[in-house]
Amino acid sequence: MEDVFDFLSDFENTGQWDPGTIETRRQSGDGGLGTTYRNKSRFMKREVDLEYETIGFDRPTSFVCRGRNGRTTATDRMSFTRDGDRTQINYRAEFDFPFPVNVLVPLMIRRKLEKLADETVEQIKRTLDVR
Repeated sequence: MEDVFDFLSDFENTGQWDPGTIETRRQSGDGGLGTTYRNKSRFMKREVDLEYETIGFDRPTSFVCRGRNGRTTATDRMSFTRDGDRTQINYRAEFDFPFPVNVLVPLMIRRKLEKLADETVEQIKRTLDVR
């Protein structure tokens, strides 16, 4: 469980397990609480830059990282539990969009976000299986 936590909580590894990530670089910190990252992702053919900060870190059970770019906030929450000799991961990504996008999300891009979520789960599984 500790190895899985260490890999996923190091946001520089998002390029390996998050299909939307182009690149993530650590800006400051030691990987724990308060660590900051610069992330470039692609969503719906647009590149988006976010500044992430680790706002929750309890090794090896929970990790929270919040990204902002002035208009949008993305919060990634992960919790980890043991299931025999396997690690169970609960991962939730929440997005706060500015008006009017926040009104349009349920109508226009919800399915795209759900598809990205499914792709992310599958990519995490593949990446961890190889590791």
